[in-house]
Parts: sequence; C-alpha cells; structure tokens
Amino acid sequence: MLKIIHMWVNGREVELAVDPRESLLETLREKLNLTSVKKGCGVGECGACTVLIDGIATDVCLYLTMWADGKHILTTEGLKSPTGELNPIQQAFIDEAAVQCGFCTPGLIMTAVEIVGSGRKYTREELRKQIAGHLCRCTGYENILNAMEKLAGC
Repeated sequence: MLKIIHMWVNGREVELAVDPRESLLETLREKLNLTSVKKGCGVGECGACTVLIDGIATDVCLYLTMWADGKHILTTEGLKSPTGELNPIQQAFIDEAAVQCGFCTPGLIMTAVEIVGSGRKYTREELRKQIAGHLCRCTGYENILNAMEKLAGC
C-alpha cells in the first residue's frame, strides 16, 4: 500500500506516493532524478548517499522515504546559487583538487555543508573524525581535508 508524503527537496515542495519500504536514496535517484545521491554500500558505511535532512548529514540508503514526510532535504543539486554559481564548498573542493573519480564527492560535500553551517571552527583532526563515515578509494583524504579546512578550519 502506497503512502502519500510531502517534503521539500532542494527548496521545492514535493508530494509523492511511496512504498513504505522505499529508501530515500531510491526516491531521490529514481523518482526525482537527483543522481548526485550515490548508491554505494547500501548499509550506511560509505557515505556516498549522504544528503542533509533538516540540516543534518544523513545516509539515506538507511532512511525510509516515509520518514522524510514534512522534512527539508538538500542534495548537491540544491547547492548552486540562483545564478548557477557553485557553492563555496563546491568551489573549495575544486580549488584543492579534492576529487578524483568523484563517486564519494557529493556525500563529502554535503557533510562539509553541515560542518561549515555549524559556524564552528575545527582542527584538522576534528575534521578527520567528522568525515570518518565516508569511504574514498582515490584521494587519500588529504585534499578533501584541505578543502574543508579552508572553510571550517582554525
């Protein structure tokens, strides 16, 4: 039996009929065509599916869509300005060459959005702990940390 839910995705109100067993990852990718949300491990270990739900970085492979009823969801597609300019966090990742294959990048950027949004300054070691839920097979994390430190470091 399908359930009707209402949520805001990247600032736009969305009403959908969803299967109660459907993950928010499936809904965002398959129904809303937001392909920056990646399906990695499927068990909340790699961070590739991270989006912000009411401002909190969340692995949506483990989050049912019906739980998102009334929530505000932000994906990397929602970060650009109305004029199409990149978000400063996206620009920092480019400036610091913090991407290689790019599979983990959207999830890491969304975690960085939460970190920067906190207004708190972090040490490099604290930033390292904050991204511990993300698996990157290419970069060795140093350039990712450089990008995050540019915006949220002491």
